[in-house]
Amino acid sequence: MSPSPLISSLSLIHRMIEAELAYTMARMQILEGIPENPIGIAYRRLNDNVVALAARHLPSPSFNKVVGLRAGQERDVQPLVEWYRDIGAQGRFEMVPGDFGVGLGRELALRGYFQSGFHAALIGEPDPPTAIPNGIIVEQVTDAAMMEDYLDAYVAGWSIASEHHEGFKENVRPWLAQLGWSLYLARIDGRAVATATLYVHGAVGYLADAATDPAFRRRGLHAALLTQRLHAAKAAGVDFVCSGADFLSPGHRNMERVGMRVLFIRSIWSPL
Repeated sequence: MSPSPLISSLSLIHRMIEAELAYTMARMQILEGIPENPIGIAYRRLNDNVVALAARHLPSPSFNKVVGLRAGQERDVQPLVEWYRDIGAQGRFEMVPGDFGVGLGRELALRGYFQSGFHAALIGEPDPPTAIPNGIIVEQVTDAAMMEDYLDAYVAGWSIASEHHEGFKENVRPWLAQLGWSLYLARIDGRAVATATLYVHGAVGYLADAATDPAFRRRGLHAALLTQRLHAAKAAGVDFVCSGADFLSPGHRNMERVGMRVLFIRSIWSPL
């Protein structure tokens, strides 16, 4: 019997991080394309594995973080702290088991950072054990009309204030044309109520951006979108699927219900 390709290893962890980072940077590059870069998108790559991301006027943790630091790279911390200070952004550092070293933690503490939280990274085979519940229809978004339904459900799911709806939707519409992206929309009684994305990068399927209208939560929509994306990832021939969630959140638990498991728990370091 051949060994499972999903035995935990640094190689597997690094492939997941690479897919996550590629997706995040693709999102940021869309925003960077807005005339005059009003969101203040910026990047800094120190070497092959360390990348710092910034969105000065969008305080999203996903867009303001350092990814990829490894033990022995303590001297890279100070230049990154200074870079965030100079551009006026609040950057976080993500530390990953296997790459972390005591020296990194000590250096971050000396530079005024503290461990502020944890984030679960999950992995699985693209072969869901469950079916989509009756009463939920999941569709892939394939045209502009469906995209408008997707956007309506997306802003509801993320509780975007109504005065920001049009600007937010304008920034998200380009997602439909992105290579490697598949957008999914879940409906109940014909109403668009939940959304999610599958991003395929180098034979890795990344399950991203699930959002459900608060009025329709606890009805199996997140699990239905997971199931549909796992089927799609299998059809795309990926080696494995991965995603992230707050530790023990409903999203984390739903991923385990469809057969995914925790690959690692990253620690988040934030400025004091």
